[in-house]
Amino acid sequence: MQTKIRPASSDDIESIEEIENSTNLMPWTKAQFISSMEVGHYSTVLEHAETIIGFAIYSPIIPESHLLNIAIDPAYHRKGLGDKLLKQVILQNKAVGVKVINLEVRVSNLVAINLYKKNGFYKDAIRQDYYSKPEKEDALLMSLII
Repeated sequence: MQTKIRPASSDDIESIEEIENSTNLMPWTKAQFISSMEVGHYSTVLEHAETIIGFAIYSPIIPESHLLNIAIDPAYHRKGLGDKLLKQVILQNKAVGVKVINLEVRVSNLVAINLYKKNGFYKDAIRQDYYSKPEKEDALLMSLII
């Protein structure tokens, strides 16, 4: 499958929001995506046939970066695209001098946890009751040294 990864723009927010709403139990709002872009978070989209099928948002504050959000359209799951997008995020962070990438993930999200582990992230700690919707759930804190 031929794909393209490029920086996101404000024109992409509706497509990003659609993917977010179909993948996240506690989805960001349109206002949160707009605010994220306005404050300078790095936003990247993954396209196939000119259609956005994934996105990633991260905040590098050298020497660290925080992976804030990453998702692939459910219609494109199990095709290695999450891995491809995550690898690109890692490369982009490395290129700007980041040494460590941090993230939080629901303890129940085993697919994401396995993706992060496959890419070298390790478990740091558990943050209790980090997620409040649809019900309280702990977050697994993970890091990657690059």
